[in-house]
Amino acid sequence: MTIYSQHANRGKTQILATYQGPNGVTSKTVTSLGDSCLAAPIVDALNRISAFATVPVSVHDRREQRVDNYPRKHLAALTDADARADLLDGAHSLWYEYVCLRLHQALAELENALATVPDTVSRAVRAELELEGHELRAALDDFSGTSSGDEPEFERHWDFNHPLVKYDDGMDTLSDETRAQLDRRENEFAAEDREKAVADLRVLVTAHAKGGGTWASLDDPSCELFAEPYESEGFYLTVQAPEPGDDDLWQVEIGRWEPDNPHEEYGEHTSATGSSVVCCALPTAPDADEIAHLLKSVDEKPLLLAQWAKTPVGTVLKGTTMAVTKRYDS
Repeated sequence: MTIYSQHANRGKTQILATYQGPNGVTSKTVTSLGDSCLAAPIVDALNRISAFATVPVSVHDRREQRVDNYPRKHLAALTDADARADLLDGAHSLWYEYVCLRLHQALAELENALATVPDTVSRAVRAELELEGHELRAALDDFSGTSSGDEPEFERHWDFNHPLVKYDDGMDTLSDETRAQLDRRENEFAAEDREKAVADLRVLVTAHAKGGGTWASLDDPSCELFAEPYESEGFYLTVQAPEPGDDDLWQVEIGRWEPDNPHEEYGEHTSATGSSVVCCALPTAPDADEIAHLLKSVDEKPLLLAQWAKTPVGTVLKGTTMAVTKRYDS
């Protein structure tokens, strides 16, 4: 329900909370710091936490041609550290569990940021989270008609479908398009396959976060990672989870962009088409650390992709335990 920002004032940096109150849009100071560099990661994490906590309870779950509400169990994680593990344990839906994972990551990043600031600042930020969570739960109770006692007085107002949050987390996690995309994919497999699909999604999203690669992206947050580092001579890496219900394995592929005009060189081409060069079908599902290692490796040494592309069948990619199972040029 809140947007956070930082503001310089009398030699210090204030962290501000802005929300819709009884008298209109209101801003208040959460805390202040002497160094703006310390404030920036706190503000970033708070914005993502507020958005990830608020949006799931502000939109309808429209899967399976019905209208329902998303769970609100994730709100406990705002103030209860023990409840944060529950954010990684569930299979309600691809999109909801995706948001819960992002919320878990944002809460962890906030804790890291608070470890470097004075206790007074960390206490003020935690008090802010507690207020945010309390106000949102109270607003939801009032909205659903389950509020007990007299008509509550809210410091912060919440509107279904119109929460005051900062949506941009760099991943479009909260966009209608991403939710619809994941809902459509979920419709393609049986309900009993959802748990595996959610588990695979967590692996890919966690690996992407740990990999830290500038050039890595989640093309489809449910099934594929794509990395094309700068100066890789046109080579790229994809990591793809199997479709739920299929017997296919996780696959790691090295591909290359080939100019559509054979008379053009790569880098000077007007258009190009990607083609697979080698594939590693993995006998066991990788964990997030294994995939993150791949992303870090090609981010640090882009030409490693060109080396990997020459790997014969049956030989592991240099620096990994992943063996090539197929070459597309043989």
